[in-house]
Amino acid sequence: MLEWKRISPGMRPVPTPAATGSVWAAAAVAAVALVAVLNFLDGPGDPLIDLLALSLAVAVVSTGARLTAAPGTALLCWLVLNAYASAPIGRLTWDAPYDLVRLACLLVAAGTGTVVARLTNARAAHRRLTP
Repeated sequence: MLEWKRISPGMRPVPTPAATGSVWAAAAVAAVALVAVLNFLDGPGDPLIDLLALSLAVAVVSTGARLTAAPGTALLCWLVLNAYASAPIGRLTWDAPYDLVRLACLLVAAGTGTVVARLTNARAAHRRLTP
């Protein structure tokens, strides 16, 4: 038996995602700060560590975003990774297979962070609404 319950207009069962522009700004600031710290600690020698750290940061930043913000978030972080974590520092380069893998890794991290957060929020809302 299905039982309908009224939800008050002030209460939203699932939080509203953040605006795409603010998510992109947060991702860009986090990427620049993270790459700067990692370059200070271990130098620009190993971009794999930078990629893994940026993927984790992208997943965390994307938890409050819409899924449509994922490509832009991944692209912004890839630009920072390509320009400041890979040699030659300060120049954008394109090595198709290598950069496509890094871009795909960042896109998967952004999408995964968003989907996991949305599913967690929906599950919590379902638990609040059901007795």
